[in-house]
Amino acid sequence: MGGGGGVSGLLTTELRGDVVSLRGLRARGRHGVLDAERQLGQVFTADVDLQVDTRTAAVTDDLADAVDYSVVAADVVAVLAGEPVALVEVLASRVASACLVHPGVLAVAVAVHKPQAPVQVPFDDVVITVVRRRGDLLDAAPASPFDAVVALGANLGDREAVMAAAVRDLAATGGLQVVGVSGVVETTAVGLPGAAPQPDYLNAVVRLRCALSPRDLLRACRAVEAAHGRDAAVRAGEPRWGARTLDVDVLTCGALVAADDDGGGGGSPALQVPHPRAGVRAFVLVPWAGLAPDDVLPGAGRVADVLAALAAADPAAVSDVRPRPDVALSAGGSA
Repeated sequence: MGGGGGVSGLLTTELRGDVVSLRGLRARGRHGVLDAERQLGQVFTADVDLQVDTRTAAVTDDLADAVDYSVVAADVVAVLAGEPVALVEVLASRVASACLVHPGVLAVAVAVHKPQAPVQVPFDDVVITVVRRRGDLLDAAPASPFDAVVALGANLGDREAVMAAAVRDLAATGGLQVVGVSGVVETTAVGLPGAAPQPDYLNAVVRLRCALSPRDLLRACRAVEAAHGRDAAVRAGEPRWGARTLDVDVLTCGALVAADDDGGGGGSPALQVPHPRAGVRAFVLVPWAGLAPDDVLPGAGRVADVLAALAAADPAAVSDVRPRPDVALSAGGSA
């Protein structure tokens, strides 16, 4: 992306709607290719434009309905002063990612200035400008591993064996570490009105430490499904809410809130995190709350609290979730 001030002093003309601009955020960092840059450090400056929607905050006059730009500014400075990288392009991308972590930021333009760059001719500044949108985070490799949660479900075949194998498959996937597996629950299958009855489902959740992009995590989950008979062709022919040999759904990727702008175009599987129905599915919340009640479902709150609210609103749905202590899953064992 080219740099330079756009119309109305914005960094780019690509942002639309309401924009919050932060100018001259500074910190001393040790970014650069040369050893001297790593040893001595230099001052880096970032200018940031945040595409937001201010309409709700304009009515409520409540900070909770706005993007707290003081927090965003602190996050940007932390990146500038943080882990050294060789290229300013990487630094600018990390600043953009730090901004997009905030749910109210829809897109961001970032210009990182390096006025002390080792350029051997007279110059005023070196500026790298990048534009990123929330959906871009789904394909971005993380700067460090993050916590992710996936849900497992099966109601065809040897359910116990398939789910146990799925946990082992996840553990064997490069970039993934299984750090927790919930107890198994059984629930009545929910089908479309008039559809034939289905066998009951077994369900569980798995907590992961993930070094993959969210999209690659989804691809890994799809690969596990395919290894147990549910490949792309099978998925394409399934009726909605039909029976499944194996479901592996991405529930959360840390605190990330993001969705595809184009529905997963270019052959990539579509992805939305957190999963849009995670907060209303008792067969997800019950095992998840049993494993990690203090986990946070972004936009909803603590998992235990979300489950309590669902139990109050729909007691029958929660009471239908039946523990199966006779079925145990682990990354290294079998059911």
